[in-house]
Amino acid sequence: MAEDLHPEEKIRQLEKKVNELVEESCIANSSGDLKLALEKAKDAGRKERVLVRQREQVTAPENINLDLTYSVLFNLASQYSANEMHAEALNTYQVIVKNKMFSNAGRLKVNMGNIYLKQRNYSKAIKFYRMALDQIPSVHKEMRIKIMQNIGITFIKTGQYSDAINSFEHIMSTAPNLKSGFNLILSYFAIGDREKMKKAFQKLIAVPLEIDEDDKYIAPNDDPHTNLVIEAIKNDHLRQMERERKAMAEKYIMTAAKLIAPVIETSFAVGYDWCVEVVKASQYVELANDLEINKAITYLRQKDFNQAVETLKMFEKKDSRVKSAAATNLSFLYYLENEFAQASSYADLAVNSDRYNPSALTNKGNTVFANGDYEKAAEFYKEALRNDSSCTEALYNIGLTYKKLNRLLEALDCFLKLHAILRNSAQVLYQIASVYELMDDPNQAIEWLMQLISVVPTDSRALSKLGELYDSEGDKSQAFQYYYESYRYFPSNIEVIEWLGAYYIDTQFCEKAIQYFERAALIQPTQVKWQLMVASCFRRSGNYQKALDTYKDIHRKFPENVECLRFLVRLCTDIGLKEVQEYATKLKRLEKIKEMREQRIKSGRDGSGGSRTSSRREGSASSDSGQNCNASSKGERLSAKLRALPGTNEPYESSSNRELGKCRAPPSPNSHRRGRIGEAAPHTRGACGNSPRHRCSHRTPGERFW
Repeated sequence: MAEDLHPEEKIRQLEKKVNELVEESCIANSSGDLKLALEKAKDAGRKERVLVRQREQVTAPENINLDLTYSVLFNLASQYSANEMHAEALNTYQVIVKNKMFSNAGRLKVNMGNIYLKQRNYSKAIKFYRMALDQIPSVHKEMRIKIMQNIGITFIKTGQYSDAINSFEHIMSTAPNLKSGFNLILSYFAIGDREKMKKAFQKLIAVPLEIDEDDKYIAPNDDPHTNLVIEAIKNDHLRQMERERKAMAEKYIMTAAKLIAPVIETSFAVGYDWCVEVVKASQYVELANDLEINKAITYLRQKDFNQAVETLKMFEKKDSRVKSAAATNLSFLYYLENEFAQASSYADLAVNSDRYNPSALTNKGNTVFANGDYEKAAEFYKEALRNDSSCTEALYNIGLTYKKLNRLLEALDCFLKLHAILRNSAQVLYQIASVYELMDDPNQAIEWLMQLISVVPTDSRALSKLGELYDSEGDKSQAFQYYYESYRYFPSNIEVIEWLGAYYIDTQFCEKAIQYFERAALIQPTQVKWQLMVASCFRRSGNYQKALDTYKDIHRKFPENVECLRFLVRLCTDIGLKEVQEYATKLKRLEKIKEMREQRIKSGRDGSGGSRTSSRREGSASSDSGQNCNASSKGERLSAKLRALPGTNEPYESSSNRELGKCRAPPSPNSHRRGRIGEAAPHTRGACGNSPRHRCSHRTPGERFW
């Protein structure tokens, strides 16, 4: 029975339980269950207080286990901090720090400073960091260096760059490290000190990596035992840590060089050359080639294509990795310039130099795609994916290729896989909607377009596409909503303006249609049809004087327009104006000229082709729309969405709902592609471009593009 246990035994069991709770709390924290970790820490704290009271009853105060109390309080403060309960964490740390019985508790002020830094209370963070620094002996150099780094970073956040420089300079002179060296460069960059930037870069380059040479992982051929040992350690945790350290160093150096190169000399090219020379003389000599490639990319950002090409061509005789990277970027550049032969040539060079370069294979596929060989292009994209399953450009381009080949289910599968990787990619969402539309599934197309506009709510083309789909489904109100939104964000799309104008005419709100046709007339001032529609809307709404003035204005600009003259004659006749005779004379003259022209055409056709062309002539002569509907001569056919202007035998008050059957333009073979996002060409990989289809994340060598 627990009641029969000796008090000392009870204390030992309770002490064991507290230790177990602290361990369980730490394990829960490492597993990511922060809430459970905090609960365990609180439970340990409660039991530890019970333990202290029981021990005080049976033993002297000096026999209390202070280490256990310290562990419990420290773990509780850590769990409060992990759960972002900053006030509780600070209070708990304060209990530890104020207790004189805890030796070395003053260093926990570093943790308190970190919490104040998270809260952006920078002055208090610096205060506590300095208090911690004062209480840490000078023999603990590594701890002091880390605290000074925190002080320097806090000064950067407050914009006190001079104080930050003092901290980082002290660190680089006593125990140089990569992070402090990089932060020192940032501080000098912030104050614009060119010479100090150079010196700081040289200090960063000189920081020792403290990792073993790669030669020790090369197995000798004559010792089987040594070979087995080397095989075992070739990819162990220590080797992985060494790789990560080297990669981090290269990242700091490359970022610093790209940052300071444009500002340390008179031009960015001279600055890059200086950085390259410094890197060549260091242990990071292999980074010099990457810097040169980055220099070419900088030329490209400045739209200096010639210099970019010249810089990249210098690498044609380098080792295979660098040659492949340079050729990949050259292929991309020539692809952007539509020089597909050159692009294909450099893509071949990149592939031959490094067959496992997914960027090179993707670009090669693009050049084949541009030549219309979609099956072969798909093979290159598939090979790129086999070499790098994360090559999203290749996966996207396979989807486009299957779409071109009308293998819609396979295209949809590619884009859905890509959507699982790139959840908020507007291009991918659009392509999924587009494929569903081609598969005659407008409901799914609408659903994916709705997801698209949740990502890019101001994309006018996506909105107009939604309007088009709803219109085809017969839902005019929803179609109007999306067409109107599209017009609001981009009021210069003629197709959207035309639809909105036709919608208001169809719903008998001609006054509202006027503003849309007036805008269309501003965008296309040489297209008479828009001005005729403005006049027609005035006439339909009963504003005859305004309609007459508009027709007169049209006649001054387009004196040969038969349609305008017909309406002028009829309006002047009904209103009783004297100008009617003048307009009637002009109309007869134009009609006579038109009749003579048609007779000449008829006689010419009779002489050459006989009755074969008579049907065409009759069809042409039967239209009474004049220049407005002369689609064969001007290529300006009014869309079937617009309702007919009244014919010559109709009264001008009419608002006929007949469609312009004789003026309807045949659908464009590419009309189903209007408004698509990024449809024109496959995605490429290479140097930075300015195409709206490409987003880039700059990585060298072999930059990737979207």
